[in-house]
Amino acid sequence: MTIRYIKKATKTSATGEDNTREIVQKMIHEIEAGGEERCIQYAKELDRYEGNIVVTEEEIAAAEAELSQQVKDDIRFAYDRVYNFALKQREALIDFEVELSPGLWAGQRQIPMQAAGCYVPGGRYAHVASAIMSVATAKAAGVEHVIACSPPKPEQGVNPAILYTANLCGANTVLALGGVQGIVAMALGLFTGKAADILVGPGNRFVAEAKRMLYGRVGIDLFAGPTEIAVIADKSADPHIVASDLVGQAEHGPDSPAWLITTDEKLANDVIALMPGYIEKLPETARNAAEVAWRDYGEVAVCDTDEEAAEVSDQYAAEHLEVQCENLDWWVNRLKNYGSLFVGEETTVAFGDKCSGTNHILPTKGASRYTGGLSAGKFIKTVTTQRMTKEANREVAATAARISRLEGMEAHARTGDDRLHKYFPGEEFKLSV
Repeated sequence: MTIRYIKKATKTSATGEDNTREIVQKMIHEIEAGGEERCIQYAKELDRYEGNIVVTEEEIAAAEAELSQQVKDDIRFAYDRVYNFALKQREALIDFEVELSPGLWAGQRQIPMQAAGCYVPGGRYAHVASAIMSVATAKAAGVEHVIACSPPKPEQGVNPAILYTANLCGANTVLALGGVQGIVAMALGLFTGKAADILVGPGNRFVAEAKRMLYGRVGIDLFAGPTEIAVIADKSADPHIVASDLVGQAEHGPDSPAWLITTDEKLANDVIALMPGYIEKLPETARNAAEVAWRDYGEVAVCDTDEEAAEVSDQYAAEHLEVQCENLDWWVNRLKNYGSLFVGEETTVAFGDKCSGTNHILPTKGASRYTGGLSAGKFIKTVTTQRMTKEANREVAATAARISRLEGMEAHARTGDDRLHKYFPGEEFKLSV
């Protein structure tokens, strides 16, 4: 394989993890010991917020009154598509029972979790779409109690658009808590009495680390890091569109990787030349984030063939993967590792991020090698059942007894023996190997 990196990143997704881990571990221990009071203190110390932690109905109504009808219509547009897509995912998860041998039935049931905690970022940007992606999907899956939490602003509380959206999507409780304290509060059931069975939603590295540390005590959607984009482009691609899309994700934060994989060196150089101009035109907050992200985490790889480009893409296993190439069907059938795939110039990451219907809570740091993103299925437990007749025990119990003795597990074997003796008195069975 011949790959030439015209631009190589100076940092990786693992940069700075050790310090983050220490900070988060300390905060978790303090909240476990201090409970709700320590969460309230963190809200005061970190967010300079002293209002209600549990958002009231009056505050939700006031938030809605602040929003224009156009904003509410746009949120409803996104909600309808995300919710309906999640409903179709839920419908694809079926209960069944099958007779595996005469008198032996095995089956599965799909049982929604009882409580879910949905984190909605609200720091650098107000992530309205994240409220839809997490809360609406949990409700479509059938979760009974959904807790949403989002960082409050001093004197203001949770962003009004986020409050309206969480309520529209069916959140049973909204907490004005950000960061680690919000994640731990939902995991422990603080302020609600409903400990989350699963924690979902994007966030900064502290939120991601808190979820990672709590995993096992609660479920999580996935191990997440800063958002990523990879674009595969050939000579047919428009360098302006490619550059625009790379910058579109780099604005998330100074540690957001943006990767271009191309089979055309001219396109690679054109995109590199265009990037500073696109970044410079952004508002200050987005400009500062995108500039550092492209400088430290941006990469441009030139490959000789489409197959090489596909192999490089699968190695990146990007969260968001765009394909702006000829012969799109070949790419769709060939590519294997990505969180969500955006096919053709007409389809960009921002559409999926905001309103087209698929979920934007997706695997990063190479996790798409083994998992997809948030879906209705993440809120569902697939459990198994079995039942059998006495006659079926004649074969199953004897086989189980022999395998148990082969393994040296005598007590296991005797549970089969005892049934055979009860159901078939006087009969002889071969119960050991």
